[in-house]
Amino acid sequence: MAFEGLSSKFQNIFKKLGNRGKLTEKEVKEAMREVKLALIEADVNFTIVKQFVNSVSARAVGTEVLESLTPSQQIIKIVNEELTELMGGSVAKLEFGPRKPSIILLAGLQGAGKTTMAGKLAAYLAKTQSKKPLLVACDIYRPAAITQLQVVGEKVNVPVFERGTQNPVKTVEEAIAYAERNLMDVVIIDTAGRLHIDETMMDEIAAIKEFAKPAETLLVVDSMTGQDAVNVAASFNEKLGLTGVILTKLDGDTRGGAALSVRQVTGKPIKFSGIGEKLTDIEPFYPDRMASRILGMGDVLTLIEKAEQAFDEKQALELASKIKNDGFTLEDFLDQFQQMKKMGSMEEILGMMPGVNASQLKDVQIDNKAMGRMEAIIRSMTPKERRKPELLNASRKKRIAAGSGTTVQDVNRLLKQFEQSRQLMKQFTGKGKGKKRRGLLGGLFGGGGFNS
Repeated sequence: MAFEGLSSKFQNIFKKLGNRGKLTEKEVKEAMREVKLALIEADVNFTIVKQFVNSVSARAVGTEVLESLTPSQQIIKIVNEELTELMGGSVAKLEFGPRKPSIILLAGLQGAGKTTMAGKLAAYLAKTQSKKPLLVACDIYRPAAITQLQVVGEKVNVPVFERGTQNPVKTVEEAIAYAERNLMDVVIIDTAGRLHIDETMMDEIAAIKEFAKPAETLLVVDSMTGQDAVNVAASFNEKLGLTGVILTKLDGDTRGGAALSVRQVTGKPIKFSGIGEKLTDIEPFYPDRMASRILGMGDVLTLIEKAEQAFDEKQALELASKIKNDGFTLEDFLDQFQQMKKMGSMEEILGMMPGVNASQLKDVQIDNKAMGRMEAIIRSMTPKERRKPELLNASRKKRIAAGSGTTVQDVNRLLKQFEQSRQLMKQFTGKGKGKKRRGLLGGLFGGGGFNS
């Protein structure tokens, strides 16, 4: 999980401050020393760490904090604001420019996830902005690179333009003409990478850029390479003149140093982040939301956006009507779980909730096979049983357990979760008032999907 180590350390630092009530200047400076060590351990560039800590300290030892009734909260506020500023301040939107089609050039080293990110970006633009993208294969050196892009393109339903090992500049020229003829909005160019920076690679990408004149030249960097990612970004920016950065594998980097350093070192904004292996695992980079995640304040806005994308509005209205009329069935229950899966892993969802300490999620083992068992159980029921679970007596449960390869206890657990979920949903639609409400995840999962 991104920033897991840093987030845990920050929360521990601020917890200690909160336990002390009013703070002295000495206590604030001691806390800033711990913040400095935490950032260095997270692989943040040392110069940036020094600047950051000095900036926070200058504000934190002021009268506003030391004489505040809640000094620890004031310091958290300051750190939050400085972290947000460090990562860019505000979200940097993708620029398309006046030209049609818009050209987006992706550059980066081999292994950074550039080809997959090209597909993710194309799918994102098609879904969220109704664009009609074209992927262009210009990596003519890496074995199977063109095939990989074709496979990715097919999965996201985006066409791929390729001309084998032809000169990449010529391929781009033909691709742009093809896009113009077919009224495509965006051309995304997947360029060749190397295991390390070399002059030949840079010259080729520079030649493509000179011809294509892209609206965006985005560097795709692997955030798990830490400080190396920052050095790579600086080199590419010097040669190509980047307009932005895309961080991949941010979900796998527990340190997060690259995200905190690359903006400051290059002066270029982070525009997107890859937060998983699925082709839908891409999101715009919001510095303020990322700062909130780091400080354990959650990221409710992103969670809401994910829910809006995953849940169909028409289905939601139909579901609300069913709940109000006691028509919520086991088939509806299964459908809700399947839509929640579109939002990402449960670890990711939990990590966006305010007050959840990322380090504590290590102690919560989420049974990812529970969904499969639940689906098998419901599929083993007759349509009538799904609509009327009260029909499920001992013999029926035994039959369902045998048919789904589970146990009667599993069937009972599912039925209990279903009933808890149904009661919870009644409360949210105005029925069942007066009963104690449970948390949304607690009601949906009933504890059955978690083993601690």
